[in-house]
Amino acid sequence: MPAGAATPAARDESTRDRVARSILTNGPSSAAVLAERLELTPAAVRRHLDHLLDEGLVEAREERVYGPRGRGRPAKVFVLTDTGRHAFHQAYDDLAATALRFIAEAGGDEAVAEFARRRVAEVEKRYRELVDAAPEEKKAEVLAQALTADGYAASTAKAAHGEQLCQHHCPVAHVAEQFPQLCEAETEVFARLLGKHVQRLATIAHGDGVCTTHIPGELPVAPVSHGESARTAR
Repeated sequence: MPAGAATPAARDESTRDRVARSILTNGPSSAAVLAERLELTPAAVRRHLDHLLDEGLVEAREERVYGPRGRGRPAKVFVLTDTGRHAFHQAYDDLAATALRFIAEAGGDEAVAEFARRRVAEVEKRYRELVDAAPEEKKAEVLAQALTADGYAASTAKAAHGEQLCQHHCPVAHVAEQFPQLCEAETEVFARLLGKHVQRLATIAHGDGVCTTHIPGELPVAPVSHGESARTAR
């Protein structure tokens, strides 16, 4: 083997890491989507997924559908497990959970909520200038870019009656699992930044593959008939 050439095992590990990282970045993904995204053969992707499944780094689920479900069986998608997220150095620890438990015992749930609001206040200040400077139709995309820079691997996608902000990684998922006030405070910040009543549809902390927030679009203006215009003018 030439000097410096990667061994087959090393190449497999590198490709397997690409598969896992693609799931982390893009959220729950089918084998077919992964093959297309990574320009691999479906057989190669399935082989790497089988290895990741055996190691407990990913798990297979039925694809969650928000809204009316089409005909046929739901597609099988693969998501990272807690162990898989650990492999990407998820930035939370027992100290944060212990501190929040102390706050809850000393001041109750409202004290935890106030802590959560103060925690995201600085984030809101940093994002405010970026989001305010963006055109209305680009604000969610700019917010996603800012979140990605902070490690949340965020993206946007068109959805019925608006769009969805998707966070494919959550550095504090395990703490938020115990203290949902963290998610609630974050959702409040999104609403203030975007100037809309957003709705959180799913969270990694509650076992979903992606934190998904629905952002409503502009409501269409109903046409006014001539008769109604005349009545209004009287």
